[in-house]
Amino acid sequence: EVQLQASGGGLVQPGGALKLSCVTSGFTFRDYTISWFRQAPGKEREWVAATRSGGGSVTYYADSVKGRFTISRDYAKNTAYLQMNSLKPEDTAVYYCARGRPPVGSLRNTGAYTYWGQGTLVTVSS
Repeated sequence: EVQLQASGGGLVQPGGALKLSCVTSGFTFRDYTISWFRQAPGKEREWVAATRSGGGSVTYYADSVKGRFTISRDYAKNTAYLQMNSLKPEDTAVYYCARGRPPVGSLRNTGAYTYWGQGTLVTVSS
């Protein structure tokens, strides 16, 4: 059974940092792209970052988080991470990890991902 378990969310002050984890099981981790998405109240789910399949370290970021967030993956632990620094109130959202095989041009497309984690809430507030 394919599973993705997101965790690590919480309440943090503006300028602070959090590290999210996405523990996966039930599939060959290196064969799939793992992305992080987020959904703020009343807004559509938006793509945040992706780490490509194949065992390498190719990553992509939304402009809104570039330079502040870092996505990574540990192949030994079948786990992906999202290190979030310099957090802003507008980063407040439920964060989801997702598995798929999208072409580069479709990384932002939620329909390109077949399995999703349950989400973890990040609140940035003073």
